[in-house]
Amino acid sequence: MGTGRFYITAAIDYPNALPHIGTAYEKIGADVIARYKALCGLDSFFVMGTDEHSANVEKAAEEQGVSPQEFTDSVAPKFLEAWRTLGIGYTSFVRSSSERHARSVQDIFQKIYEKGDIYEGFYEGWYCNSCERFFQQKDLDGELCPTHRRPVEWVKERNYIFALSRYSGRILKHIRENPGFIEPESRRNEMLSLIEGGLEDISVSRVAKKWGIPLPFDSSQTIYVWFDALICYLTGIGYSDDSEMFARYWPADVHVIGKDITRFHCAIWPAMLMAAGIPLPKKIWAHGFVHLDGQKLSKTAGVMVDPVEAANKYGADALRYFLMREIPFDRDGDFSWAKFEERYAADLANDLGNLVNRVIAMIGRYCGGKVPQPSTLQPIDAEIAELAEQTVKNAGSAIDEFRLSSALVEIWAFVSRCNRYVEETAPWKVRKEGTKERLDTILYVLAEAVRIIGGLILPFMPRTADRICQQLGLERDSGHLRRDALENWGRVAPGTRVREPQPLFPKMA
Repeated sequence: MGTGRFYITAAIDYPNALPHIGTAYEKIGADVIARYKALCGLDSFFVMGTDEHSANVEKAAEEQGVSPQEFTDSVAPKFLEAWRTLGIGYTSFVRSSSERHARSVQDIFQKIYEKGDIYEGFYEGWYCNSCERFFQQKDLDGELCPTHRRPVEWVKERNYIFALSRYSGRILKHIRENPGFIEPESRRNEMLSLIEGGLEDISVSRVAKKWGIPLPFDSSQTIYVWFDALICYLTGIGYSDDSEMFARYWPADVHVIGKDITRFHCAIWPAMLMAAGIPLPKKIWAHGFVHLDGQKLSKTAGVMVDPVEAANKYGADALRYFLMREIPFDRDGDFSWAKFEERYAADLANDLGNLVNRVIAMIGRYCGGKVPQPSTLQPIDAEIAELAEQTVKNAGSAIDEFRLSSALVEIWAFVSRCNRYVEETAPWKVRKEGTKERLDTILYVLAEAVRIIGGLILPFMPRTADRICQQLGLERDSGHLRRDALENWGRVAPGTRVREPQPLFPKMA
């Protein structure tokens, strides 16, 4: 068991459109990691939020005939509801239009300005309104934004500029001396190549933009949306209003982001922190994209999956399982309804659901509804106990390394072995033969195995883990599913009364 704290963040989302399957994938992955660290005994703190000072938000508000603040006030609760539906257990949710966040941003901006790393001047470049980012000519695809495939526009403004170029050497040195700072390795190599080519100073304010946080020393301009949004990671742990909390949780253990925003997080963000005299985060993890049947997600092209709709139809845990099992957290992956239905039927309804249902039903039928007292374990029983211990270690190591799909492979190998154990020991035959001690031992082994499976899947499928715990007659907050308890065989007390078995994953209509 660990001690201390663990601080994880997910990317801060534009609220001009509701979450899609790609943003859900990221948040679920971060949630899995946060929940696992909590099970390990750490004070796990998970920050999410909405990036509201966006031109896209301003445009969406204008189309609805309301102010940007009114628009975001109406949309932010929908984001919160979406994350609740998907079982995302964030600790703090930061809205970038909040007063406490404005204080954080203005404080950081002022510090960097006073240091001399923000100066006034003319800035010009190719600008994409969709991702609100300046591009160099070499980064464009003709005249199109490489991300959104839309035309960029040439922007020239007199505003405030951050001396990013001054920090190229320091950032390179940090990345080289800390190989785990940017992961996976492919993203690290990309960023090394980018920074080795030299970083250019960037604009950090916009003129004539009313929707945004004013500069602390020049109210005629607002702070660039990306400079603003990154600081949400500080606001979420009390930078502007709780210095004790901030000192406890910073630096972040990991920022979980999409691979398309690595430049902001791996070059601009470290430079901002260095300029402000704040330690750097320990790790930035850039996951890949989710595609739908091989196609890139696109609202305009109708290539979308509504994660909330999917969760309401099939259950949030089924969606969480599929995304984490099917799409490794370090690369692009494909969402397919055919694959989803296949895994739902095979992995969830058949492998896991049937195992739990059979075990609870047999304890109810053969033992009066109470977990029996085991006798001496036979080699086949000991094998299950030993495999359980090894699975806890292997799955835990995989989650620590963000190999979330691999963790589920380990867990399901144990689930499959338990199903074979049922067939090999055949409790129904043992009961007919009248060997009660042997029957009791088999059913106790299965009860323990089910408890451990419940703990192993809890970070991935928290509601299913709760239902397994309830059916076993265990209190959810009794510690039976914590990491240290999973490492110790024999935690289910004989005599514990199980409840009526209920299907964990009903057959699809």
